[in-house]
Amino acid sequence: MTDPPPEGGAPAPGGRYGKDLFEPDDPHEAERIDAGALVYDPVTMRRLRALGVGPGWRCLEVGAGTGTVARRLLEAGVEEVVALDRDTGALAALAGPRLRVVAADLTAAGLTAADLTKGGPATEDGTRPAGFDLVHARFVLMHLPERRRLISRLAGWLNPGGWLVLGDAVELPDVLDASSAYRRTMDAMWQALRTTIGTDISSVSAYPHFLREDGLHDVGAELFCPPLVAGGPLARFWSRTWRRMRPALEATGRVDAAVVEEALEYLDSPRLAELGPGLATAWGRRP
Repeated sequence: MTDPPPEGGAPAPGGRYGKDLFEPDDPHEAERIDAGALVYDPVTMRRLRALGVGPGWRCLEVGAGTGTVARRLLEAGVEEVVALDRDTGALAALAGPRLRVVAADLTAAGLTAADLTKGGPATEDGTRPAGFDLVHARFVLMHLPERRRLISRLAGWLNPGGWLVLGDAVELPDVLDASSAYRRTMDAMWQALRTTIGTDISSVSAYPHFLREDGLHDVGAELFCPPLVAGGPLARFWSRTWRRMRPALEATGRVDAAVVEEALEYLDSPRLAELGPGLATAWGRRP
């Protein structure tokens, strides 16, 4: 696999997630996202609970998608969740007294925490704090340009003592396997994501350093590689992802229709035996 270029290298493509790939109005997009959530949400919530998330916390869920993490945060008893996304079609029905849905672009110039908390509940002294006790983003920054700047922006939205928790994908390819249909299709996917919408996972392992550079304390990180089981939710997620990306996969020249079809059949086969991409999560606390 050819590693994605480091940020600051080749000019970023002009495409965007949700516009040039994975359009939210596709009737099966929510099912694709939720298949991944079945695997990753329990891992995310174990980490957030370990950091103390619970009653009294104001939380920002960045790139809230279909709202699965936002709902779990409410179940954990937090005071408020602000669910931020550019497209909030899947979130509108979830809005309520403790879940505020905000349609905004994280990359927009001048966006502040105060913009996201306008109209929120006031504290006992009548003021409305502009910051958050938790800012969480999973599988979001890897798809956005200038992600290093965005990490600093998110860190700046924390209340004193608040936690920034970032999760993005890491790839652990089998170096002995460069020619299987699975490996060729997975490599084609990363290339297509990079060239179409600018996805870059090359700096994910540096997130703990970035958090430290932004002045956060108690920085930590962990890696979770979920089992890729035939017929399981993660296999369904990759199958639906590849099916949606099929034209872009073939456009890379790494695969043709026959290779993609073989890879899809493998995901549903009892022969499936792969260490799929993992979720790297990093966290830090504002002093």
